[in-house]
Amino acid sequence: MNIKKMQEFYRDFVEKRDWKEFHSPKNLSMALSVEASELVEIFQWLSEKQSWNIKDHPEKLIAVQDEMADIFSYLIRLSDVLEMDLEKAFWDKFQKNAEKYPLEKSKEIAQKIRDL
Repeated sequence: MNIKKMQEFYRDFVEKRDWKEFHSPKNLSMALSVEASELVEIFQWLSEKQSWNIKDHPEKLIAVQDEMADIFSYLIRLSDVLEMDLEKAFWDKFQKNAEKYPLEKSKEIAQKIRDL
């Protein structure tokens, strides 16, 4: 995956349509939230089992795919507008997560949840 290439593509897409003024960090983060909510809406009233089985329903799976693409595209655009290395941010955050949730502690937490 070439995030830089995706950022350049999206930047060009926006500039050709004269949308740059609407792509502030505030607006992009709000759009990202809206798209995430649209993804949640697809799963909102499904049981756990139904949510797993959504992959057996092509039309619903396409809707999930479209919402995930919208979310991802807004993340790509926001990272470009903020001149952020999104791939580095991903790896940095997982390093923090690994330190915050060491393997043994994480397994203990999961077991406590299962025991509830």
